[in-house]
Amino acid sequence: MQSVKDKVRAFLLENFLMGAGDQEIRDETSFMESHILDSTGFIELISYLEEQFQIQVNDDEMVPDNLDSLSNVEQFVSGKLAAVTSG
Repeated sequence: MQSVKDKVRAFLLENFLMGAGDQEIRDETSFMESHILDSTGFIELISYLEEQFQIQVNDDEMVPDNLDSLSNVEQFVSGKLAAVTSG
């Protein structure tokens, strides 16, 4: 089973880096600083997360601490999924 990081990394490579095999996205790479995503890209990422993981990303959660690296996204999504299953 693919991890959250693996799924998001594949999504980014496919949709924003056009499958560039020489481009590596490390777990801590900032999507903004590395110019992987712009503001429109973040909206697409949020839509992907909501659809893929069946979560709702609230406006106040759309911050770099949650969405600006694979590690941040994994922690955020895991927290949302844990809240759903315990809720």
